[in-house]
Amino acid sequence: MRERLLFLLKTYLWTVVVFVTAKVVFMLCCHEATSVLTVADMKDVIVHGLTLDLSTALYFVSVPFLTAAVSVWWKREAVLTAVLRGYFVLISIAFALAFVTDTSLYPFWHYKLDATCLQYLDTPGDAAASVSAGYLLGRLAALVAVAAAIFMGYHKAMTQKGGISNRPNSAVLVTTFGDFGDHIRRFWSNGTYRRLTQTAGFILLVPLMVIGIRGGLDESTTNVGQVYYSQNQFLNHSAVNPVFSFLASFENTANDAKGYAFYSQAEMEQMTRGLYDSGTVAGDTLLNTRRPNVVVILLESCGSMFLDVMPHLRQAAAEGIDFTNCYGNSYRTDRGTVCALSGYMSFPTMSVMKMSNKVGSLPSIARSLKREGYSTDYLYGGDINFTKMKGYLISTGFERLHWKQDYTQEEQATSKWGVRDDITFRTLSKLVRQHDDGKPFLIGYSTLSSHEPWDVPVSKYKERQYNGFSYVDDCIGTFLNDMKQSALWDNLLIVFMPDHSSDFNEYTEQHPDRNRIPMIWTGGAVRGPRKLEQICNQSDFAATLLGQMGLSHADFRFSRDVTSRDYRYPFAIHMFNNGVSMVDSTGFMLYDLTTECITVKTSPDAERMARTAKGILQMASDDLLRLGEKQ
Repeated sequence: MRERLLFLLKTYLWTVVVFVTAKVVFMLCCHEATSVLTVADMKDVIVHGLTLDLSTALYFVSVPFLTAAVSVWWKREAVLTAVLRGYFVLISIAFALAFVTDTSLYPFWHYKLDATCLQYLDTPGDAAASVSAGYLLGRLAALVAVAAAIFMGYHKAMTQKGGISNRPNSAVLVTTFGDFGDHIRRFWSNGTYRRLTQTAGFILLVPLMVIGIRGGLDESTTNVGQVYYSQNQFLNHSAVNPVFSFLASFENTANDAKGYAFYSQAEMEQMTRGLYDSGTVAGDTLLNTRRPNVVVILLESCGSMFLDVMPHLRQAAAEGIDFTNCYGNSYRTDRGTVCALSGYMSFPTMSVMKMSNKVGSLPSIARSLKREGYSTDYLYGGDINFTKMKGYLISTGFERLHWKQDYTQEEQATSKWGVRDDITFRTLSKLVRQHDDGKPFLIGYSTLSSHEPWDVPVSKYKERQYNGFSYVDDCIGTFLNDMKQSALWDNLLIVFMPDHSSDFNEYTEQHPDRNRIPMIWTGGAVRGPRKLEQICNQSDFAATLLGQMGLSHADFRFSRDVTSRDYRYPFAIHMFNNGVSMVDSTGFMLYDLTTECITVKTSPDAERMARTAKGILQMASDDLLRLGEKQ
């Protein structure tokens, strides 16, 4: 057993060494000549990328692990050794392909290796047309050399004392334990008992391997975004394991490949013309300053139907700007967060946040305000690696992330999803107050307590959801009272907006008001109380905010400034699992993408709305496919 474990350990460690070495080579080959790559940068990349390397390596130890376990019962070592040798040849070639391809394509694509490269296998001549024969020969030579070097490491692990031998070392037992050791030796020499004991040992190792592959016991699983740590995207990309990136991309690539081609290109362009062309033309002035400090609070699952039990939020609406006809774009946190902070479209069956090769090309409020000298923070009491949230936030301009790991174990256990909202709201107050140096700031914050199972310290209502939102509202009231006593209040803009709405009693996707959400601007930076009744989406927040600040929002393709005079067709669109709904002045329409028919309508013009909604979905999916391509 000891020799088998030693063999597996050597195999695992060699795999990790290969991954780390590939990172160093990648950085040396791909960093731009104009940038400075320091030893400290290389160290940080290795350290931050190590968790992904360790998890990925466990995938490739699975076959040697199974082979070693089989060898306990099956003594044909020559056959098992041949199987291992063939396996190591295959993964050595696969790793070499991944490393050489990643290093070769990155200077052209500027994102990590993923399944996109397979699209070019149908036309290899076209793919190779832009490079010379010498370039291709050099890459082929590198491929052979790297594969050979990797295999030699695995070959050593097999041939140096270890491997999958069935012979027990009974002499060690006798020498170490004397007569008692002799009894152990006789017991151990009994083949069945020895094999059962060793098999039990392998079985006990399985859960540890599964946990390691998964990346721990938290809600999030191993993902590309967990290694992101820098505002320098090259360093983030360098930390990503290209083998994992390639394998993980198949989930998203399958969704990407699912185009929404309802119409010809000309028809689609005709029916969507002007829908998202809103600029900022002599709009209303909502703020008393062009450069407010901004706090954006995304309230988990908070549809407008819950405002009845949220008096503090209603008071904030009465004192500030109340967008009374705002609708959520999506039905999940990862989708809605992108809609709110990047002003981007949501999709029925795919999450842009999870597409690591896309998120760096998204527009974002954080990036726009950073260009104006703003510092940027984001706060979340849960696991920020969940749904690749960390990678998205860093890629779109948030410099400092504050999350569950920054709290004590006791605080982390205050709710199922992480740190309870009253604790994180206090953190938010501290983050605001620490900005006393005069530099403008943007702070984003996602709450989490108003999420099933609504485990909150409030029991006022029979409905558990009501208790969840009543509790969050108490937190909001305490936070606003604290901010009003701060010297920063006069220049502070606080935006309350959900990430999405949620099902509640009759409020299902078929209900016209299910996705109506509060969007409330409050704080000393607000000019005065206003109600804006234009129909709009949460994705319009980005353009509306930047328009109020006198900043360009031209790169926010699907965001409209609803205060602008050229906002001529107020409507809201919502995507959910294989469905799309739309609201405008004529009413509501829901279109089922599976049955390809309208299933709910209150509008007499529902057919026209369905055509428009499908045209928008097609336009958005076309834009998503192009997102991230080097111009």
